[in-house]
Amino acid sequence: MAKTSPGEFIRQVRVEAGKVVWPTGKETWVTAVMVFILVTILATFFFAVDSAFAAIVQSLLGLLA
Repeated sequence: MAKTSPGEFIRQVRVEAGKVVWPTGKETWVTAVMVFILVTILATFFFAVDSAFAAIVQSLLGLLA
């Protein structure tokens, strides 16, 4: 494998960084809102499932007493 000089490496990094397409402010905002909504929905779902399992376990443990 050929060695690359530090200067050549920096030039290659700049060329590759120039190819990056950064999201617009609106795209970032919409994505952040969607993440917040999905996190809220999933947190609610897992809370409900956990509560249901807790009630089932409590009920089963109540049968032993």
